[in-house]
Amino acid sequence: MNILLILTSHDSLGDSGEKTGFWLEELAAPYYTFIDAGAQVTLTSPKGGLPPLDPKSNQPEFQTAATVRFSADTSAMQALQTTLPLSTINVANYDAIFYAGGHGPLWDLAEDPCSISLIEHAIKANKPVAAVCHAPGVFRHTKAVDGQFLVHGKSVTGFSNSEEQAVGLTDIVPFLLEDMLKNHGANYSKQQDWQPYVVTDGLLVTGQNPASSMETAQAVLNLLSAKNSAGAA
Repeated sequence: MNILLILTSHDSLGDSGEKTGFWLEELAAPYYTFIDAGAQVTLTSPKGGLPPLDPKSNQPEFQTAATVRFSADTSAMQALQTTLPLSTINVANYDAIFYAGGHGPLWDLAEDPCSISLIEHAIKANKPVAAVCHAPGVFRHTKAVDGQFLVHGKSVTGFSNSEEQAVGLTDIVPFLLEDMLKNHGANYSKQQDWQPYVVTDGLLVTGQNPASSMETAQAVLNLLSAKNSAGAA
């Protein structure tokens, strides 16, 4: 079982002067959910190398067992420092794709041609694609085989407008994720702010916020298990 875990390479919050990047829990929790299930995990980012960490996600109040474990894991830290450039990735080598969030993906991965192509080819190949928190922004330009937006008619979730307002970035982000998904014809739903919430619809798995990271990864494993069981039947 090979999982591709994709991180942002974008490190600035628009013109605010503040830094952003990937959210640590949204990397660490899925990483160990997959690793502990026996999967091989490959880290990649648009630029390759060490992706930017959102400094806020490394503050004490946002630490979890998974983030502490990741920071102390020399193998994991080495993998993080040497992420593969997204342009070198062949989706045929992976069983599923997982996008970690943080605000960064709204700027780079949402617009990245390699990412868009990767998602579209994964879906055509019947492989799960998951995204947590802000990472469902990667579906902004992805299309289904019928030419419709990939999320059109799909049940999804992602970082809500109220959560964006709570962190004070409504006027900073390039687009509001909840609005984009709804405008693309998705059936968007959400839980209360900061509560775990995951939606699976076919091959698409989406999580609302950082607290949803582990459950989003587990939903991917569930899809792969069901797929393997069906193949063995």
